[in-house]
Amino acid sequence: MPLLNKAHRGTPENPLNQLTALLKGDLQAVNTLILERMQSEIPLIPKLAGHLISAGGKRIRPLLTLASAALFGYTGARQYKLAACVEFIHAATLLHDDVVDSSDQRRGKASANSMFGNEAAVLVGDFLFSRSFQLMIEDGSLDVLRILSNASAVIAEGEVMQLSTTNDTDTTEEQYKRMIRSKTAELFAAACETGAVVAGRSAAECKAMRDYGMNLGIAFQISDDVLDYTAERERLGKSLGDDFKEGKMTLPVIRALAKADRTEKKFWQRCLSDLDQSDKDFKEAVALLHKHDTLNDSLDEARRYAEQGIQALAALPKHPLREHLKDLIIFAVERDY
Repeated sequence: MPLLNKAHRGTPENPLNQLTALLKGDLQAVNTLILERMQSEIPLIPKLAGHLISAGGKRIRPLLTLASAALFGYTGARQYKLAACVEFIHAATLLHDDVVDSSDQRRGKASANSMFGNEAAVLVGDFLFSRSFQLMIEDGSLDVLRILSNASAVIAEGEVMQLSTTNDTDTTEEQYKRMIRSKTAELFAAACETGAVVAGRSAAECKAMRDYGMNLGIAFQISDDVLDYTAERERLGKSLGDDFKEGKMTLPVIRALAKADRTEKKFWQRCLSDLDQSDKDFKEAVALLHKHDTLNDSLDEARRYAEQGIQALAALPKHPLREHLKDLIIFAVERDY
């Protein structure tokens, strides 16, 4: 399968901003719902949830639900609650992630757990999950309930998979891909499929929309894992090298380990399994990734998934939003932050 055209690489325009502008009214309706549904008589709940939700997130997952429904010409209002539901699922997983990872930053700002404590972050994450299920029930569709409840379960499995592979230098590429499919790509796929289901589309069109979202999510996560070793800290919105410091097994590292000599394997074992790291080790890790060219290899893998996502779009109706979704999956790979 050919890689993306080089002309697309390093595209300066962010298609996510264009989607946001095109769907501005819909997104405002979703944001209003999010603010309403995260309220509680317990003051800490909206305070903590608001800190996370207003911290500069791009709303990419709810935007995918809105774009999918609009692409098929849907003119009702069901997509608003379901887009809010998708965002609540995502926000809940972020709260839980930051506790598990002991993160002190989220999108360049203090994480909720660092400000309010781990216990509060976990419990408010549970609250947001519960809100998401209330929104699913209110919609009343068993198909939607199946898609989004299944996504919630699969995401949780992905989190456990990541926990079990962290610090394990024997992690395989197959295990890594299964983990990112579950942890990241499943919600992208569900967000896209939900919009098509709401619009009453055929099973084939719903599957094509789901396939696009799945490939977008995988490409996005692989690119994100590369950026942890290559991006500028200010643009990335988190500390560079967090994955390395936490001993996470990502595609560039797994492929570097496959090519490593005995000395290099001992280095990775010490740094990732034993978490015995010095200040110079991250620079050495980046040098090894460049030596074996696994950063470029990993991006090429992300591009292959992006190509599959673009092929899935070809089965959908011609619509200006289809081109924006194509641009989005290219940008997901070629971005530098």
